[in-house]
Formats: sequence, C-alpha cells, structure tokens
Amino acid sequence: MGPFAGIRIIDLSTVISGPLATMTLADQGADVIKIETPNGGDYSRHVATRRNGFSASFLNNNRNKRSVVIDLKSTKGVDVLKRLAQGADVVVQNFRPGVADRMGIGEHALRLINPSIVYVSICGFGFVGPYAQKPVFDPLIQAVSGLTTVQAGSDEQSPRLVRTILPDKLTAIQASQAIAAALFARERTGEGQHVTLSMLDTVVSFLWSSDMGGHTFIGDEMEVEEAQSFIDLVYETADGFISVAVMQDKHWSGLARALERPDLLAIEKFKTPELRELNKDARINITQQALRRFKSQEIIDRLEHEDVPCAPVLTRREMRTHPQVIANGIVIETMHPQAGLLRQARHPAQFSETDTSVRRGAPAYGENTREVLGEAGFELDEISALEKFGAVWQSTDAGGGDD
Repeated sequence: MGPFAGIRIIDLSTVISGPLATMTLADQGADVIKIETPNGGDYSRHVATRRNGFSASFLNNNRNKRSVVIDLKSTKGVDVLKRLAQGADVVVQNFRPGVADRMGIGEHALRLINPSIVYVSICGFGFVGPYAQKPVFDPLIQAVSGLTTVQAGSDEQSPRLVRTILPDKLTAIQASQAIAAALFARERTGEGQHVTLSMLDTVVSFLWSSDMGGHTFIGDEMEVEEAQSFIDLVYETADGFISVAVMQDKHWSGLARALERPDLLAIEKFKTPELRELNKDARINITQQALRRFKSQEIIDRLEHEDVPCAPVLTRREMRTHPQVIANGIVIETMHPQAGLLRQARHPAQFSETDTSVRRGAPAYGENTREVLGEAGFELDEISALEKFGAVWQSTDAGGGDD
C-alpha cells in the first residue's frame, strides 16, 4: 500500500502534464479515476509506437488508473461527474482557462458539492494575460520561457529546443508535489483549496535556480546573456564518447595526471576555478584534444583512479542495460493484459514502509465505467439508462484505442 492509499483522484486531464502527475500519485497508492470523452478518449491513446491498440505514451503515463467514459457535453454526464466528485479527494484538469467553468465542472461548481476537495487546474501560459487563451504545446513554452536561448548558450546564438518535452514533464512533477502539499494542509485544517499552475511558470521557476544569475541582482542585469560555452561537456574518445566534469582544483590536477599532461597545471589561464570558468572553451578544447588518444574504458578507468567525475555516454539501449541502472532497479518489467510484456521505469522515490507499486496497467478505453459508477452508488438500471442516453460508455472489448 503506497503513501496515498485511500485517496481518490478524479483525473480530467489529457496528454502528459496532468496524466503524468496523477500517475505519480497512482503509483504511490491513490485510486485515480481517468475520465475520458466519448470521441476516443485521451489523445495520447492514438499516437505512434503501438501494440494491440495501446500506445507506449498512454501506457507510460496512465498505469494504476481506471478509465471511465463520460460525455461532459451533456447535462446527464455532468451530473454523473458531480456525483463521482462527492467521494473524491482531488480533481485535476488541464483544459484551457475558463473551459471547465463553462462546462459546469469548474472549481466553484464542484466545491459546492464537496467543500473539502483539492481542485487542481493546469494550463499552458497562465490563467490571465495576453497568452492565456492561446493553444499550447511544449515547444511554445520552451520558446517563451527562455529555455531555448539557455539551451543555445547565448542570446546571440540560434535558439535550440531541448529534445524532450521538458515543460510538460516538469509541470507534472510540480503538480504532483503541489497536490501532496494541498492534501497535507487539508489534514491539518480540514479545508480543501484550488491549486493552479502553468507550464510557463514551472519552467521559469526551474530556470531561475541556475540559469538566471545575470538577472538576479536588480540594477545589474545583463543586457545580452553572455555565452558560458558553446561546447557540451561530452568528449570524443578513440572509440566513442564520455562526459567529464572538472570543477575543483583536485579534479583539474587529477585530470592532468590521468591524461599524462602535467603541463596543463602550468598554464596560467587554468590556475584557478575562476580562470578555468572564464577560459572554458580553451580548457574544453585542450581536454578534447588530449582525450582522443584514449579508448573510452581506458580513460574512464584512469579518471576514476584519480577521482575525477566522469561517465560513459550511453544510448538509450545501453542505458537500460548499464550495471548502475540494473543495480538501482529503476527499469521494471510488467505484464499488461492486452499490450503484453512491458518495460517501464518504476517511480523513482522508494519508501521504506509504504512503497510504490504497479497494481494495474494503463486501462483500456472505458474499461471501468460500470465498476466505478457502481462504487459511487449508481444502480444497474440507472447505469444502463445512462448508457442508452449516451451520457456514459463502457468498453465492450479489451482494446486501448484505435489501431
């Protein structure tokens, strides 16, 4: 039983930012009811990389949940959701600002039914302001937040995207922490609250801890961001690539010994950590030239002997079979009833007394509608009438969505 066992979450969100947040809590024991629309459900069900009707994206962001299909455009469907919300602890939605209110399922409407509920609204750019109603995808947040220019290294260089959907996933992590905090506050006060967060705010906050030093001291802001370096700390060896991070004097001395280059210690512009930072490109270039003489494992062995921070650069295939990854047990195998044997990452946090678990795979579309409604007190004839009306829908097969 995970730490959130006994907590019920109504998940109205789609794609990544909301579903990954609620899966985090589901892995930690929460009962997450995923509400999907009658037109095929969560968009991520239908993207590429698929098997037996299930996409990898949907499987990797929706395990430990149950799927209920409700037509929230109908009055009867909204009434069903409100009845489910009576027994819920948390509701999560990532509609565009104002949409949930217009549907009759906004924070105010559900709090009238369940005053202690924690209601969570996730959006892209913000809830007010000129971009609040813009459609949003991850690259747009990377662009507006400044992340693309951070990735470029300088304001004068061509902006570059981080090649993973960082804003979506960061927002999911932040949302799961905020939900946990709101539930903790409710334990003390008995009161629920409305938690709001945007992807833009999440990334700006994320950048500030390490990338906004030039804009921290008011009155001394940088007009144009200076380049730290245009060279990644990834070095080519005789047979591959490694990463080496030289921070302290002892690391620089150890690197010189490992490379059999004592002359590096005599170079004036590399004498101190500050000078090595100011002359980073020159330092990296001379290090790269020296490293090309060695094979990856040979130089890693030398660097480790000198206690210099280093690691191999792994492909995704190599990563999942690396001895450290195996020792951590982060990659697990589970059997999904329709999609078959899966390889996924477990939740990264481990609890000594209430550990996380994979209790069920991601649900088939509408798999649990009758089950969940029955738990909420709906009678069988009532459910049948709702199905006939089209307000709710129960899966009649094991599929996860269209192939």
